Amino acid sequence: MDRSQQFRRFYEVIAGDGRIGPVHISVYMALLHLWERQDHVNPIHIFSRNLMPIAKISGIATYYRTMKELNKYGYIRYISTYDRIIGSLVYIQELNVSIDKKEV
Repeated sequence: MDRSQQFRRFYEVIAGDGRIGPVHISVYMALLHLWERQDHVNPIHIFSRNLMPIAKISGIATYYRTMKELNKYGYIRYISTYDRIIGSLVYIQELNVSIDKKEV
């Protein structure tokens, strides 16, 4: 699946997911950008210092909370390594309508 398909599918799925807000969308779009730059391989290696400016967020707590929530909600698989060499790992999940949506 390429970035444009993943982009369209993401918006189809989040349309009915009340848990997803602007910060989730911003971070997910930044992840898709990095995924594309890494030739659509799973997992991608990310560093908060690289992703945060792309997502237009400045708080590290916001970054960690959003990544954990996207992981919990099934949009990504996030493995935080705290390793300054390889970074954290993120698997871009293939999205389907069966994501367990709970209203906030």
